[in-house]
Amino acid sequence: MRSVVFRLTFLLLVTLVAARGNASPCEVPVGLVLELTGPAGAYGQAAAKAVELAFRDLNDAGGVHGCRIVGITKDSQSQGTLAVDAANQLVALNKVPVIIGGIISSVTIPMLTSVTAPAKILQVSPAASSPRLTALGREGKSRGFFYRTITSDALQGTAAARYALDRGLRVLSVIYANNDFGSNLYSEFAKAYTALGGRIVTAVPYNEKQSSYASEVTKALEGKPPALYVISTPVDGATIVRTCISQGGARVFLLNDGMNSQDFIAAVGAKYLNDAYGTSSGTSPSASTAYFNAEYARVAKRDPASPAADRAYDAAAIVGLAMQAAPTLDSASIRDAIARVTDPKGVVVHAGKDGFSQAFTALHAGKTVRYEGVIGPVRFDSFGDITGPFRLWRIAAGTVTTIGQMSADQVADIKATLTKATP
Repeated sequence: MRSVVFRLTFLLLVTLVAARGNASPCEVPVGLVLELTGPAGAYGQAAAKAVELAFRDLNDAGGVHGCRIVGITKDSQSQGTLAVDAANQLVALNKVPVIIGGIISSVTIPMLTSVTAPAKILQVSPAASSPRLTALGREGKSRGFFYRTITSDALQGTAAARYALDRGLRVLSVIYANNDFGSNLYSEFAKAYTALGGRIVTAVPYNEKQSSYASEVTKALEGKPPALYVISTPVDGATIVRTCISQGGARVFLLNDGMNSQDFIAAVGAKYLNDAYGTSSGTSPSASTAYFNAEYARVAKRDPASPAADRAYDAAAIVGLAMQAAPTLDSASIRDAIARVTDPKGVVVHAGKDGFSQAFTALHAGKTVRYEGVIGPVRFDSFGDITGPFRLWRIAAGTVTTIGQMSADQVADIKATLTKATP
């Protein structure tokens, strides 16, 4: 009976896929809205190559029920309004059941609230870290159709505060992007940093894509802080740091996750960044990590540590595996099938053609799988969030070097301590 049901389901899937607009027979379209240009362009380009690699591996393993996954990519240009337009086109014209993206929160949130949640289309972001996305889930506004493969800034802010103090940065000023990402990360950092004994001299928001940030930097350097926390993207961040240096400000910097970028280092100059420290969502290394690091470098000709790359591969892998596990190719079925491919009790599978082939075989047999991804075993909560460790790094001789890791439990313990201390 099971084999008969599967054959009937497969025939239905092929019929549905063939009927989709703009898709060839036996092709499954997946939408991608990524920041290929603009302030977050470095993230989006790295993510696009990672998604391309994941789709290649899934297709080499046999594709979704034998059909090729085809990515339809749109450039948001790092702008929320353009991202909404792109998402609308993908849903209305291309009939995609899933959109991967955006990369930054100020692009991801408008897409979710204006397009994917109202249309009940699954959206998976590799790198949008704003706590606002968790809040939208709690408020029921994401309708359960949003997932992300990066930890929330509610956790990164706490990790950054502890790391700053551990590096002896007890006094600093902050300059941060005036958007969902920057404002929320600053807020979470400030709460933890001051509660743990740190002192913020000045906090200055800035609007993105300006040719000069001289006035904002001048304000941030009032009071002569010994260090500056720059919450930014590589392009704007480089301009801000260069301006700080030219104004004679401190050359000790704390940086957010997206600034572990060779583009940023090259734009500023390695010799000015030997006292630059930062935090990023970390990994729990698995066989997938080793595979991705080697294959991404070989195929994409890029550093596998590029911001968003590892998480973009995992986002695409989970989407593909869930599509294989889903009984139909509608968005709700794919969303519900995510639990079947991230099951802690499932058959352990890893990235790459062989790992995905093993996953497809297990799913065909009616089993669940546990995808141990590039970032480690992936498990989502009811709001589409993950937990995980944080990578602690510094820039030395022009290279981002990992010098430690803070576990998810350590961050949770700090937050719990701070909560108890709050009257």
